[in-house]
Amino acid sequence: MTDLPPGAPTPWAAPPAGTVTVYRGATLFDGTGARPSPDTTIVTDGARIHTVTGDGDPLPPVAAGAPRVDLAGRFVVPGLIDTHQHLATPPDRPVAEAVLRRLVHSGVTAVRDMADDLRQIGDLARAALVGEIPGPDIRYAALMAGPSFFDDPRTHEVCRGAVPGAVPWMQAVTPGTDLTIAVALARGTHAAAIKVYADLDAATVAAVTAEAHRQGIAVWAHAAVFPAGPGEVVGAGVDSVSHVTLLPFEDPTEPLSSYRTKPPVDHDRFAAGDDAKLDALFAEMRRRGTVLDATASMWTSDELRGDTAESAERARRNAELAAAVTAQAHRAGVGVCTGTDVETDLADPFPALYGELAFLVDRCGIPAADVLRSATLVGARAAGTEADMGSVEAGKLANFAVLDEDPLRDIANLRTLTLTVKRGRRFDRADFEKDAR
Repeated sequence: MTDLPPGAPTPWAAPPAGTVTVYRGATLFDGTGARPSPDTTIVTDGARIHTVTGDGDPLPPVAAGAPRVDLAGRFVVPGLIDTHQHLATPPDRPVAEAVLRRLVHSGVTAVRDMADDLRQIGDLARAALVGEIPGPDIRYAALMAGPSFFDDPRTHEVCRGAVPGAVPWMQAVTPGTDLTIAVALARGTHAAAIKVYADLDAATVAAVTAEAHRQGIAVWAHAAVFPAGPGEVVGAGVDSVSHVTLLPFEDPTEPLSSYRTKPPVDHDRFAAGDDAKLDALFAEMRRRGTVLDATASMWTSDELRGDTAESAERARRNAELAAAVTAQAHRAGVGVCTGTDVETDLADPFPALYGELAFLVDRCGIPAADVLRSATLVGARAAGTEADMGSVEAGKLANFAVLDEDPLRDIANLRTLTLTVKRGRRFDRADFEKDAR
């Protein structure tokens, strides 16, 4: 854990305005949907991008005498965004800082933390923002669910010293809850969103969403909240839905009742990726702009595969379901962002986000350019930060990653990353690798 004395400089802070750097010669995938541009120049000024231009074009006056970084032969992509992290379940500050350090040295410049102990997450977000620790920016959610959910042991892990369901970051919602106060309490944690989790009916999901939006805060929901199904959650107007394997509950084999009593899913029905009920749901999501936080690769993780033949088979079938339904969503034009919900062991040199991107390409058949856009501009939209992040454009934060090899040719080329620029501050991959040895 970083322990800086009062008044100490913040070594990973963004440079001040007026600190100009010129990055020249790279092929740029800017995240906007435009074709990659060879021989591009990016001029940064402090934490932001001042100019993006062709290498032969004249530099702006602000760049006169500024240091140059030669990127000839390399590739630049916007900073990546992991839209589904849990950094404090349970709270472990040294582990969280190690995860954040690896993320930013792997090209990840922002994450969504999808409900945790916000006492710790709030301080981690502050420390990463001001540069006390190396890490991506953190946008986080305060959770709301029905009272029956708060028997879950994870809620006790993130409410130590308090009562789960009765704290601003973990609130139990009942018919008697004053939602104006509940949302205001959640906003008081400096959360970017309310996460609607479980054991709430459609009317309550809609009421929470309406009040959150009235108070200017986003709503990130599970794709099925039980008894509220996916169509009801989307119809409530939430901004994003998480976990693609919950979407088949749009047409359940049995009535939905609670989070713990989910009915079985007919995997074979959805294996072809052409289910009519889901097509109708995806059309509504596209119309509303609801983002799908698929977490498609999570069932390939060691954690969810488990150590029994039964758990491995369950994980295999869910991974196949995730691949088929995510591919169908993408074909339907739904914006898919790239969340993980699990993380690789800290002994692994790269984060789980790389596995999610590879899954979307290799198992879902989504083109690498679309997947990179999912990991950048669509992720920024899901996090509510599209005005500042997600693409390499003048005026946005100077968040980008530099690669030796072309990720559009092979998404595995993300592993050739040599440099991350986050808010104009450089994070050399070589420094991370040297410290890891």
